[in-house]
Amino acid sequence: MKNLGNDFTGKACLGLYCGKTLLFKNGSTEIYGECGVCPRGQRTNAQKYCQPCTESPELYDWLYLGFMAMLPLVLHWFFIEWYSGKKSSSALFQHITALFECTVAALVTLLVSEPVGVLHIRSCRVLMLSDWYTMLYNPSPDYVTTVHCTHEAVYPLYTIVFIYYAFCLVLMMLLRPLLVKKIACGLGKSDRFKSIYAALYFFPILTVLQAVGGGLLYYAFPYIILVLSLVTLAVYMSASEIENCYDLLVRKKRLIVLFSHWLLHAYGIISISRVDKLEQDLPLLALVPTPALFYLFTAKFTEPSRILSEGANGH
Repeated sequence: MKNLGNDFTGKACLGLYCGKTLLFKNGSTEIYGECGVCPRGQRTNAQKYCQPCTESPELYDWLYLGFMAMLPLVLHWFFIEWYSGKKSSSALFQHITALFECTVAALVTLLVSEPVGVLHIRSCRVLMLSDWYTMLYNPSPDYVTTVHCTHEAVYPLYTIVFIYYAFCLVLMMLLRPLLVKKIACGLGKSDRFKSIYAALYFFPILTVLQAVGGGLLYYAFPYIILVLSLVTLAVYMSASEIENCYDLLVRKKRLIVLFSHWLLHAYGIISISRVDKLEQDLPLLALVPTPALFYLFTAKFTEPSRILSEGANGH
């Protein structure tokens, strides 16, 4: 240990994420420990001292957490729709239940995170991609001994997603089987729980995706949202043989799908622009209806209904 007082000289820690933890502070006297891993909720500063995460998440951080929170909800809705069948009246109730599960899981996750009991979290600022993968930057001073300094430098953006997924899974297992058993009368016994079985597959996949690619997703999610929302909207409109505005307005479900994709478009645009300059970035939201309008104006040239009929006939 070293009594530094106001003197911040001394041997610097090796590696990007090794730091000295504050052991005692009395006025201007600060006593730090040896170089090592920072405690949870702290990260190293430029002087290699572990500092508590006291900042509030930026808008982009919240948008990233929102994206990770939407993934299981969208997958729930997809598999519910896939396995419910056209004549099943249980789909709507299952959709609402999935939304309720994910909403409650998000609220509980925020409440159990620091500071506990409030819908607010403290975080450390994300500075670069390596902040997500501190385990890859443990120094080896003599090329033999490794100093382990792995910690959550992006606290709590990495682990809070796992906590949220855990609560989603628990709530789903508590609520969904009872609901499906009561109202899914239009489905066979083997089909009733398939959407739940699907969730038991995609939750581990999402967990591994966050564990391995969390940092990449943090920087790429706005573009992922835009690309996937554009592709899925085009596929849906072509599969539904929507070729004009009347085809779009004839069913409420199609309007719901369209508005949902518009919300995703807007989410992606806001995430990319980060609304740094409000007066310049907000007009970009006028581009939200553009893909749908472009599709409607060009559908008569591609004739998706003819392409689908030829595909069904094997031509």
